[in-house]
Parts: sequence; C-alpha cells; structure tokens
Amino acid sequence: MERVYNFSPGPSQLALPVLEKAQKDLVCYGNTGMSVMEMSHRSKMYTDIYDKTVADLRDLMNIPEDYDVVFLQGGATQQFSAVPLNLMVNKKADYIDSGNFAHLAAEEGKRYGEVNVVASSREDVYTYIPDLDAIKYDDDADYVHITQNNTIYGTRFVELPKCKAPIVCDASSMILSEEMDVTKYGAIYAGAQKNIGPSGLCVLIVKHDLVGHAMDICPKLLNWQIQVEKASMYNTPNTWGIYLAGLTFEWLKEIGGVKAVEAVNKEKAAMLYDFLDNSKLFKATAQPKYRSRMNVTFVTGDADKDAAFVKAAAAEGLVNLKGHRSVGGMRASIYNAMPIEGVQKLVAFMKKFEAENL
Repeated sequence: MERVYNFSPGPSQLALPVLEKAQKDLVCYGNTGMSVMEMSHRSKMYTDIYDKTVADLRDLMNIPEDYDVVFLQGGATQQFSAVPLNLMVNKKADYIDSGNFAHLAAEEGKRYGEVNVVASSREDVYTYIPDLDAIKYDDDADYVHITQNNTIYGTRFVELPKCKAPIVCDASSMILSEEMDVTKYGAIYAGAQKNIGPSGLCVLIVKHDLVGHAMDICPKLLNWQIQVEKASMYNTPNTWGIYLAGLTFEWLKEIGGVKAVEAVNKEKAAMLYDFLDNSKLFKATAQPKYRSRMNVTFVTGDADKDAAFVKAAAAEGLVNLKGHRSVGGMRASIYNAMPIEGVQKLVAFMKKFEAENL
C-alpha cells in the first residue's frame, strides 16, 4: 500500500527521510550492534545522540547559552502543571485564553495560585486571538502564558504580548514552523507529536534564571531544576523519541533550516486559504488576521456534507481531515512534514467535490 497524505493534528506524519533513516537503523544503529531502543540512556553511545539532538535544536532556533534545553515526558499537557509549580513565586500569573488548550492550561494553573485570565475569545468560539493592546497585565504576575498556535480552532498569535512578566509559551503546534526570537520568551514548551517527532515527548526551553524556584510540593519529575541538572536523565527518558527528534532536526537542517521551511509553510497555507476564500461551498472558520499556518479549519455549513467530504477524501488518500469533536467541520493540519504536493492534491480534490456537490 502506498503512503497517504496524513492531515492529522497529532500525532502527525513524520518526514519520509526521517522514517527511512529510523527504519534503516532500527535493528542496529551504526556500529553499536543494537537498536537505539536497547541502549542504556547513560551510555556514551546514547549520550552522543542526546548531545547532538540538543545542539541541533539550539542551532535551528538560535537558542542563547543562558537558556536551558531539556527533553521531558508527559507531553505538553504535563507542563500545564509544571509551569505554575516552577514559576509561581508570587502565586499569581496572567493567562490569555485563546483556545481549548490555553483554557486547560489556565484551569490547571488555578490549582497552584491565582490565575488572571486577562483576555479570552472563548465566547466567540475562539475564532480570533484577543486584542493584545487592550489587555491590562499584572506587573507582579510571575508570568504571562500564551498558546501561540491553536490546533483545534486554527488561529495563531501574530504578535507577542507587551508585558513586564516573562512570557511562557505553549508552542506545540507551531514550534520549528517559523522563526522565533527565543530571547522574547521566559520559557517555551512543546509536545513533540506535531513538528518534532513521536508522541510522549516534550521539549522545554527555559531561561536559566527562571530555574530553581519550584514549590516545595513540586514532584521531582516536574521540577525543572532537577531535569536541567540531570540533562533530562533523572530517570530513563524517552530515548527513542529523542532519537527521532534528532533525525527531524537533521532533516530540517538539510532542507535549509527554519527560515526555509517557514517559506514553504506560508506557501502551503496561502494555497489552501486562497481556495477557501474563493470557494462557493467551503468556508474557513478563523478570522483572516489570525489564521493558523499549521491547522486550517473549514466547513461547508452542512454536517452531512462535511462527513461525506471527509469520507470521500480518505478514499483518495487524504486522511484525518475530520475536525475536532468539539467543533466539527474539517481541519487540515499541514505541519512541516506535509509536502506541498499533499496540499495541492487536497485543493484539487476540494475543487472536484465542490463541483459535484453544489
């Protein structure tokens, strides 16, 4: 069977060269005589893999030396707890509620301190990012939390908050898809299963002076200081996930880095949105100014027709286009590994479906 174009929001498709390299090395990595999955995480053969993975991520994102990089378990959702446990020194933080995961992060934060939701687009079904210029931030807040791209509703921040407190960013569905000035953030965390690698892995990039302030109740595995001091290896890390992340970083560097892939991502998103804006059947759901480049959400206005489209598309090798269960419709997740040919085929099929269903 031929590979399909997988528009899943996560776990999402990996770049084919990454999969092929992993397949080649699955049974025996290099001259080690064993699979990466069989290596001791404390052996030199594995720490060499880990060190290169960290170095490549630093290179790709221009991460300064005064920022720590660790690879954690539990995905981004676990960081909804870890962020307040490590940063709520004054026991209060500002959150911008711009989507489902942003809302969940704020709700979790309330377990550990005062959470001030300074802006929200929840009442408008998260079709836009709140006006950042209209927000009054608390100068005494320990941090301002944002979710920079909203996977379910297909929106993205087009600018960052102008605030005194450090910005903490859930970058799960946009990390490495566009250039980020890391120095504008206090911490960036991201689940791997969209633009980095397989699920079960989380990348944390945190300014060093924000490490070491965890609450007494913070579990050891959620304590950033412990994870930094132990180089992600306080306990056995997700060795295979880190290895695959490393292969993805190598692939990104080979194709020109983040700047190059950002140009391709802009082209893919523009192609799809241009069709949607001129379609007589399909309609994009996010407000144009805040449209995500990674997660394109759209509807026909008829739930039965939406379902028929998803089914027919799958039969053509365009899979996982069904929208999130909370909003319905369709969603095309076009992360870094989605080749432009996949978007071209999707648009061609949408044109055909429209002609047959008007």
